[in-house]
Amino acid sequence: MKSTIDNTVEFVKEKLKGAEAGHDWFHIERVWKLARKIAQTEDCNQEVVELSALLHDIADPKFHNGDETIAPKISREFLESQNVSEETIQKVLFVIENISFKNRSQAPENPPIELKIVQDADRIDAIGAIGIARTFNFGGFKNNLMYDPAVEPNLGMSKEEYKKSNGTTINHFYEKLLLLKNLMNTEEGKKIAEERHHYMLNFLDQFYKEWNVD
Repeated sequence: MKSTIDNTVEFVKEKLKGAEAGHDWFHIERVWKLARKIAQTEDCNQEVVELSALLHDIADPKFHNGDETIAPKISREFLESQNVSEETIQKVLFVIENISFKNRSQAPENPPIELKIVQDADRIDAIGAIGIARTFNFGGFKNNLMYDPAVEPNLGMSKEEYKKSNGTTINHFYEKLLLLKNLMNTEEGKKIAEERHHYMLNFLDQFYKEWNVD
């Protein structure tokens, strides 16, 4: 008999068929694996961690006109169909509703460890070699410029400005990716992020050398 986790994997795979490559099943799978890795080092509810990791991007607002209500609705309906307890459903929805980088100014005080774990996992997948690949893929998807030396990064964006931003892909490193290392919640997350952060710095050094034909 299949477990709730197995059924969730099948559900998410089907739901995200044809999704943009930076937010597809493979992104979910990496975040799920990272969340399980981090969870091994923390006292947490494993089921909540895994379900939250699997469902966290089931309807990313970026691809739904900024609507942040769709993912919790889809997740609740699915979890109810799996006879998951109301207590667990509420914990999973709390993670989904509070995981996003753009919502960090509204972050809850004393967040549960399950949110910290899944948030770290999601943010780790946004940095390093995978993060670079995802960033350029999304920039191409949006038809944004790779780089324009005349356009400065916008470091003080509000949530609404961030959601509407069409800045260059290189600027996105400064507006988000390079900030993530210092936003990690867990010791394991910090350790993994450190290495990936340095990889991005080396990439940027090389990018500028090649751009300027040094």
